[in-house]
Amino acid sequence: MILPLQKGIIYGPVNSRRYGKSLGINLMPVEDKLCSFNCVYCHYGLTKRCTMNARQYDSELPAFDDVVKALDEALQTSGDLDLITFSGNGEPTLHPEFADLVEAVVELRDKYKPGTKVALLSNSSGLIYSDVVESIENIDLPVLKLDVGSERLFKAINRPATGIDFEQIVDKLSSLDNIYIQSVFVDGELSNSGPSDLEDYVDRLMMIKPKEVHLYSIDRPASSTRISLVPPDKLQFIASEIEAAGIAARPFHG
Repeated sequence: MILPLQKGIIYGPVNSRRYGKSLGINLMPVEDKLCSFNCVYCHYGLTKRCTMNARQYDSELPAFDDVVKALDEALQTSGDLDLITFSGNGEPTLHPEFADLVEAVVELRDKYKPGTKVALLSNSSGLIYSDVVESIENIDLPVLKLDVGSERLFKAINRPATGIDFEQIVDKLSSLDNIYIQSVFVDGELSNSGPSDLEDYVDRLMMIKPKEVHLYSIDRPASSTRISLVPPDKLQFIASEIEAAGIAARPFHG
């Protein structure tokens, strides 16, 4: 069963196996996912509206003032938190006011929860926008997606919206410091975990030089029956291959 979408701007706090107690911020619509990728493994199901142009759905996106108000209220009642996380029903950096919202969220964090980190879970496509790139500097834990090492697998696994260029994403990731890479590996008819696939992938990581790589496989229902779980021992092997290249890696199992 595919997971239900978030029904508001603020959700949680949720307990994350990765990062602890996190209060989520959803900048996307609540009735349908809006994303620039249509990943075969997404636990929210298929992306019916796969686009980089979120402005055409402005009426469904939360307004700047509504996000600020909702977070202000939530931070006063949420108790101790480890993270305030931009995530939700699609790609958060598609929101036209994302960079301004990052500044507002940091200000509210400083006011109410100064020990809490601001995090971003992103598929990296929004890095084509200069204001999004600049906003990464204000985010304590920027977690950016890279699942593959080739254009061929990028199109097969992530199924991006028209016009998104894999090499441009890698180039933008390579220009950033102190970022975390999040990668999902799958087996089956569609796989990004074969020997040559991993070689290409590690080569890309060596270009990007992230602070750390977080590795996953599917642990929830996925929209595609063409993929299967990568077992824990194989994830551990992938982590060892990354670490052999001089990059820290952590596998997360279900």
